[in-house]
Amino acid sequence: MARPAIAVLSFSIALFILVLQPSCSQSFKPISSRRAPKFPSSASRSSPSKKLDRLFGSRLSKQVPRYEYETRHFEQRLDHFSFLKLRKFDQRYLISKKHWSGPSWLGPIFVYCGNEGDIEWFAGNTGFMWEIAPSFGAMVVFAEHRYYGKSMPFGSKERAYKDANTLSYLTTEQALADYAELITDLKRNLSAEACPVVLFGGSYGGMLAAWMRLKYPHIAIGALASSAPILQFPDIVKPDSFYDIVSNDFKRQSTSCFNTIKASWDALTAEGQKKNGLSRLTKMFRLCRKLKDTEDLASWLDTAFSSLAMVDYPYPSDFLMPLPGYPIREVCRKIDGCPDGTSILERVFEGASVYYNHTGEADCFDLYDDPHGMGGWDWQSCTEMVMPMSSNPNTSMFPRYDFNLSSYNEDCRTQYTVDPRPEWMTTEFGGKDIMTTLKTFGSNIIFSNGLVDPWSGGSVTQNVSDSIVALNTQEGAHHLDLRAATAQDPDWLKEQRAAEIKLIGKWVSDYYKAKGATTI
Repeated sequence: MARPAIAVLSFSIALFILVLQPSCSQSFKPISSRRAPKFPSSASRSSPSKKLDRLFGSRLSKQVPRYEYETRHFEQRLDHFSFLKLRKFDQRYLISKKHWSGPSWLGPIFVYCGNEGDIEWFAGNTGFMWEIAPSFGAMVVFAEHRYYGKSMPFGSKERAYKDANTLSYLTTEQALADYAELITDLKRNLSAEACPVVLFGGSYGGMLAAWMRLKYPHIAIGALASSAPILQFPDIVKPDSFYDIVSNDFKRQSTSCFNTIKASWDALTAEGQKKNGLSRLTKMFRLCRKLKDTEDLASWLDTAFSSLAMVDYPYPSDFLMPLPGYPIREVCRKIDGCPDGTSILERVFEGASVYYNHTGEADCFDLYDDPHGMGGWDWQSCTEMVMPMSSNPNTSMFPRYDFNLSSYNEDCRTQYTVDPRPEWMTTEFGGKDIMTTLKTFGSNIIFSNGLVDPWSGGSVTQNVSDSIVALNTQEGAHHLDLRAATAQDPDWLKEQRAAEIKLIGKWVSDYYKAKGATTI
């Protein structure tokens, strides 16, 4: 994103606190515009040094469960909505038929709608699909989103991201058409035209799964849309809901922790304005390069606190990066536990370290990096994914920021020479008065949310009808239900997953009955 201040949510790896002894070694200046935050399944990660990226990648490959699948490629049209003879590109997808009962038994096909990142990463972090596939006799497919991972039009990321002309084919409509074409071709080649398809997705992928069920109901019989903020668009939900939820997550752990973070933004700006202040901040926060602007550091801190709210899982995880269980609790323990006399900024550094360097392997921190290859979200947020974000200091721990569409447009024109279309997503897929719309049109969608997750503020959290249901958990975080089961799973998470399995089973059973087939 273009030099975000407090608004960019991104994947980030960075600092760690020494376990034995913490080192604990004016108004906020807002940026001109605030883009749609990147999901934790989609974000431009502020990360530490290149060395730590390699260490993290190695650790991730070892700790993420290894699922058996075959990597394949499907030749996709560059533009599904033109009859011009344009070049094609290879879309990567992962497939496992290990537990598939086959076409003669109408074995289901579970398809994950790829997010804005490498599809293998999502496959490794969506254990729920893999775990329920055997009981359904289901094939598992993970389809990669165009312009991400290895599914690059024009032959390479450099050429695909060259300018607005080459990026113009990066849209949700094109991505959904990719999935529709892939599924149709796959079923045809496997003589599985009659096999039911169930869609899955988390975060942006959950939005795609829900939208695909509505736009292509003949392709899939239902969709599980986890943590899918399909209402986070203009004039639907309050633009400050995201940061209010993040703030409440911290406040319920510790009021003093909340207040320290709230005071840190002014303290950061004030320190940066002093003589040699930027140099002191560079040293205090162990940055790899000298800090040029306090806004960059504010964005880095914002990323940590916002991401922690998204992945406040009840057990240790390394989805975004290695974290302890209930990481917000640990952050506040570090902030509140510093010795008397520790400055606000030193306390905040200790807290952010839980997110950025829980392993203690980072030597320094680079505020700009994108190891998961998610830079395409910049383009998407400058065209159709216009998701207004604001923050109110009266209701949150973040400085005041009011979304300004004019500044937003100017920023996008500068970066990409394009004008955003704020109303396009709700024109294309709906969203306003969604309860009425989906009640009269639509079926078989599960909107699952954990209310600790700040994206839940833009999600569907009420039942729409008997077949479009909301499954909420008070303590759940960002698409926690899609993660692999663990021995530490609380009962409320087990119950949420059991409810999802029951609903998916009903979809499949109803489909078999409609086909006059016997259930598996």
